[in-house]
Amino acid sequence: MSVRGVGLSRRRLLGVGAALVATSAAMVANSGSVSADIYGSGPLEPWEGMNATISSEDQIHRVIAADGVFLFGDSIAVQDGNALARRVITLTHKPMAMHTWAGQPTEAAVDALQMWKTKYGLPSRIVMAVGSNDIFKPPAFGPQVDRAMGIIGPAREVFWVDAYVCRTRESDLVQRADRRNTDWVNSQLDDAERRYPNLHVVRWSEFVATVKSSRHYVRDGVHTTVPLGQRFRNGLITDALLSTHQVTGS
Repeated sequence: MSVRGVGLSRRRLLGVGAALVATSAAMVANSGSVSADIYGSGPLEPWEGMNATISSEDQIHRVIAADGVFLFGDSIAVQDGNALARRVITLTHKPMAMHTWAGQPTEAAVDALQMWKTKYGLPSRIVMAVGSNDIFKPPAFGPQVDRAMGIIGPAREVFWVDAYVCRTRESDLVQRADRRNTDWVNSQLDDAERRYPNLHVVRWSEFVATVKSSRHYVRDGVHTTVPLGQRFRNGLITDALLSTHQVTGS
């Protein structure tokens, strides 16, 4: 590797989104804890200079030749991606190439997806581990999922990890906005899963919500703890990969 540094219908989702915008605007108007924005989670910070892990061209070509797995992700995947790659090759005997960049929103990851498709082609399985940074502008997420699915096409399997964001370093007000916006992002992903038969949601957020103490699995309200949270999140991803007959050969 080279290193550079529960679902809603579309109509209901639009109604919920409008209500969330109005509520967030009212909350932010009464608080100076975040920059003035209509969603309440504050602004997306500049991310282009943050840490990234991007596979070498040789590795990408090996993955295409072996029909392995591509991973596109944000800072959680920067942290967890190498451990996931080891798990994928152990369990599926397929190599993985990754394009992961801390702080990036889904739009940037889909740009990278398009670039790799144009330059290298795509394998049969794509893991999208992005969405956490879309809490700052939730309505932008759904169109990017549609754009990604159009690039990937119906003949490949897509495994999309849903978001869990509730930043513990922020105020209670911002944490409530984070949770609300996370639900908004995940609702759009659930809606997309119903529309695309080859899209499979990896329900990390649901897992975290069911455990007795989330802090054992998520260290700051966003990133996994290592090794426990990392192991469970990566396990959910590989379980999803193994559920398809293309990987298991059944």
